[in-house]
Amino acid sequence: MDIEQAPNFRPVTEDFRWEAVAHQPYKQDGSAPFKDISRQVLFHEDALGCELRYFEMDANGYSTLERHEHAHAVMILRGRGDCMVGEEVRAVKQFDLVSIPAWKWHQFRATQNEPLGFLCMVNIQRDRPQLPSVDELAAMKQVPAVRRFLDGA
Repeated sequence: MDIEQAPNFRPVTEDFRWEAVAHQPYKQDGSAPFKDISRQVLFHEDALGCELRYFEMDANGYSTLERHEHAHAVMILRGRGDCMVGEEVRAVKQFDLVSIPAWKWHQFRATQNEPLGFLCMVNIQRDRPQLPSVDELAAMKQVPAVRRFLDGA
């Protein structure tokens, strides 16, 4: 991936947007189920081997239910919502930290009344996410909290 070197300083411009940072779709439409979410790559640092990204979903928006080999480090920066990691579902709010280990199913959902925005740090070199099969989804729904979370879609 050929990414131009970012300037040393990029001030915030408005409503969680930054100068010289592209506001992009979350993923290619139709590639996976998600709703009303965007992303911005704030830092892509080869020297550090990581990317710092900002994702934001509108009220009632959600990220893709997925898993992969690479881990995530997440900080909620704006709003409130719910997050599923493995068999655990938690309410999240501004400045909460979420660790997403390798191969754990995970998803973020914004509340009905406000957007949810979070910083996400990942390795630059990472594998592609996997979506659950029908059987894997059925197995996840055996956990009552996970079933309530997923059926709230």
